[in-house]
Amino acid sequence: MRGKSPEMGDTAHQFTQIETCLAQLGQDGFLTPFLEMVEATGAAQIMVFSYTLDHAACLLSRNFRAGALGARLAAEYLDGWFRQDPLFADVLALDGGQSRPGDPADRMSADYRARFFEAPDLSGKSATLIAGERLRLAVNLYWADDAVRQPDLCALLARLALLHFEARPEHAYPAALDVLSDRERAVCLGMLAGKKAELIAAELGLAPSSIITYRKRAYAKLGINSRGSLFALCRP
Repeated sequence: MRGKSPEMGDTAHQFTQIETCLAQLGQDGFLTPFLEMVEATGAAQIMVFSYTLDHAACLLSRNFRAGALGARLAAEYLDGWFRQDPLFADVLALDGGQSRPGDPADRMSADYRARFFEAPDLSGKSATLIAGERLRLAVNLYWADDAVRQPDLCALLARLALLHFEARPEHAYPAALDVLSDRERAVCLGMLAGKKAELIAAELGLAPSSIITYRKRAYAKLGINSRGSLFALCRP
């Protein structure tokens, strides 16, 4: 009996990941197979933003490479710059159930382009806009200069993200922290509560040096490099 070709094996694994995602919608088990699919596209980072008429929030930020790609992308974007994003009006105009690729290239202001596309160490992004019953999302895959891009899954990833976040129940912590381990999340929640490392360490029964380690790991996963960026990501 002949073995499966690599292509057949990859396809079977992909179907398994999709099946697991669908079975885990709204639950903690969703993110592991979902992020494996994202990383397989060659993306350096994924960020999922949700929008209302006057607000933008980050539901997911996951960096797959060294370097804090999300620090400027998230903190400044959520601090009002999203209103200059041409995709902001596009996603609000979608009817429930609709999705479309987002291409703002010819509609950016010079300041917006310089701040979010020319300065970061990225060669571009692929955006998919999608609307559901409650949420309107932009699912962004950011590419590094040397990435071997495989953007074919963008529409599927956006659909899975929408189903998941619409099914996700209200948590005691922001959705952006779902990608972290329990310890990493606890440290970030302590920081968001304004606690110093020594107090967080005492509450968790850890050494202060461990708090620094968990903070670094959390920042690396989220693609940020500062407390201010953490607060920006976790705005309600």
